[in-house]
Amino acid sequence: QVQLVESGGGLVQAGGSLRLSCAASDRGFWRFNVAWFRQAPGKEREFVATISWSSDRTEYADSVKGRFTISRDNAKNTAYLQMNSLKPEDTAVYYCAVRFRGSTRPEYDYWGQGTQVTVSS
Repeated sequence: QVQLVESGGGLVQAGGSLRLSCAASDRGFWRFNVAWFRQAPGKEREFVATISWSSDRTEYADSVKGRFTISRDNAKNTAYLQMNSLKPEDTAVYYCAVRFRGSTRPEYDYWGQGTQVTVSS
């Protein structure tokens, strides 16, 4: 069982920045690909970004390309989501999730509890 704890959320004005962290309890964090998702009130959860276990591949939702950057530090068992030029429509609960790098299933294996990001206009 891998526990994921997100942090770094908060209230920020439009145009501001936040850096989210996702700390894993498993020292084998390097075995997992990591993704960030978000869910706004009344909306379905949506994909934000993902990074491979070795950091050689990243992918972003079109809505955040050029503004958000996903990264990870396997030595610290932590992944990050740097969010710049935030917009009110980025307001949501942000979740990190991991999937074993050898998995062929689309589902993610473990999820964090989420951290709230609120962007005021």
